[in-house]
Amino acid sequence: MYKLLIRPIFFLFDPEKVHYFTFSLIRFLCKIPLVSEIFRSMYQVNDKKLERTLFGLTFKNPVGLAAGFDKNAVLYNELANFGFGFIEIGTVTLKGQVGNAKKRLFRLKDDQGIINRMGFNNEGLEVAIQQLKKNKGNVIIGGNIGKNTQTLPKNYTADYLECFEGLHPYVDYFVLNVSCPNVGSHAKLNDKEYLVELISACQKLNQELSLSGRAQSRPILLKIAPDLNNQQLDEIIELVAETKIDGIIASNTSTNRDNLKASKERLQEIGKGGVSGQPIKNQSTKVIKYLADNSNKSFPIIGVGGIHSEQDALEKLKAGADLVQIYTGFIYEGPSLIKRINKAVLKNL
Repeated sequence: MYKLLIRPIFFLFDPEKVHYFTFSLIRFLCKIPLVSEIFRSMYQVNDKKLERTLFGLTFKNPVGLAAGFDKNAVLYNELANFGFGFIEIGTVTLKGQVGNAKKRLFRLKDDQGIINRMGFNNEGLEVAIQQLKKNKGNVIIGGNIGKNTQTLPKNYTADYLECFEGLHPYVDYFVLNVSCPNVGSHAKLNDKEYLVELISACQKLNQELSLSGRAQSRPILLKIAPDLNNQQLDEIIELVAETKIDGIIASNTSTNRDNLKASKERLQEIGKGGVSGQPIKNQSTKVIKYLADNSNKSFPIIGVGGIHSEQDALEKLKAGADLVQIYTGFIYEGPSLIKRINKAVLKNL
């Protein structure tokens, strides 16, 4: 029903406006008695064989929602009804910011992709904390954190640390987002020496918060771009070995516009932004496989990028991902995708 009826109507309107309309619709529906139960019966697959235990957390299934969908942690309780094994909120920055100028979200229908240059638009750390206090405990929550666009390079780490400390009691794991192409200058965030500094500072704070008794230590992951070459991926493997960070998320959106079906004129009209969805499927899978093969699968990997079908998810798991996340596929395929992937995982055990 989603692809035949709902999606064609949604796709008639501006993508960002539809996004917020969908949020309001889901929240409204879930307030109606029994609707949440109906959603759970329709979309959830509850089977112990789907469970995955990574970095001290037990995920009830391997299919998660990637960051960027529920930026301000306002819908995760309702989204849990659709069968996700985990939901990543954010990217959260210390201060609220409006992001880049609109229009900044574009569908590539022929490519089954999206281009966005949102620019970390979110309402800031304090709003996210207040929303996370409403957590009903039905799903594992990841906290994706970044720096404010206007933060000076000398203060990057301070931004991350304040977000880390603020969210620490309320999320189950952290993701350091250092690879988004839509937040202005981020060259320093791709420098290995700085990444060692950033990760080490977060790990030190993590230990201090744990010893203080506020909350147990949280796993920390790093989200990387799909556009890294093999030398850069080797540096990521070295970085994991050196810092003992808990895992990698591969991958973020891509700046590569090669082999798109969209016309050059359309792409010029859209302008800058990161590509997600089917156009980056193969590249993100290639990154996952390279990291897994060349590290002897020495660290957990969450695979994301272009998962629009059961087969897409299985390819990433076979390549070396331990868990997968969807975002653009959720928009194009609807909530049934989660159930289909989980059933396929069970079938291929």
